[in-house]
Amino acid sequence: MFGIGKSYLSDSYLSPLTYSGISMTLMHDRLKRTPHFMGKLLLQQQFQIQVGITENPTASASEYYGDISYYLTGLYPLLQTPRFKLLGGGGWDASLGGIYNVRNSNNPGSLKISTNLNLSAMALYSFPWATFRWQLSTPFVGMFFSPEYGHSYYEIFTLGNNKGTVHLGSFHNQLALRNYFTVDVPLRKITFRAGYLGDYYRTDVNDLTTKIVIHQFMLGLAFESLNFGGRNAGGSDWLRSSYY
Repeated sequence: MFGIGKSYLSDSYLSPLTYSGISMTLMHDRLKRTPHFMGKLLLQQQFQIQVGITENPTASASEYYGDISYYLTGLYPLLQTPRFKLLGGGGWDASLGGIYNVRNSNNPGSLKISTNLNLSAMALYSFPWATFRWQLSTPFVGMFFSPEYGHSYYEIFTLGNNKGTVHLGSFHNQLALRNYFTVDVPLRKITFRAGYLGDYYRTDVNDLTTKIVIHQFMLGLAFESLNFGGRNAGGSDWLRSSYY
């Protein structure tokens, strides 16, 4: 899926101002059934590349944002009817990115690295003409990187003065919410997917505050697939492999 929208960046390590501008996302979202818990457990994988180009309120300076994230989530059905499903679960995520401020000379960049355990809930409602999905995810414990106040990256990575840069993250110093809504509309041979992605991330540690808020409209295609390998790839009467 491809997304485009608005981003807001606030990082007191770089500037006291909030920068705003355009953001873009490229995301791969995969949901599959597993053999665990009598085949009821679903496994979701999301790989996401996100960029942002922003300016300060007077448009006199720019900040650039980039991030690569991976989400792995297990979901179990809590309530199920012919049209409605409610699933709950949790998982793990890892993120690597940063913010670059073109105006700063001594400390132009701020590194953003984190890994967390998450709670997640998903609701699905199906009509004959469309399927609606709403998913909320939030981390409850993890680790993230943040320098101390006035701490330069030259000191951290060149001089080895990295004390106090890795922090245990939870609700007292790290708040995040991922709001993901999609609508799948089946056409003749493809399924068109449109949606909304909202990411909120905030850390408050070492007298430094970071807040990243992103709202995006998403567009893409959805596919159903069957995966076969090994002996199953060539031993089926109805499945003919073009390779084996």
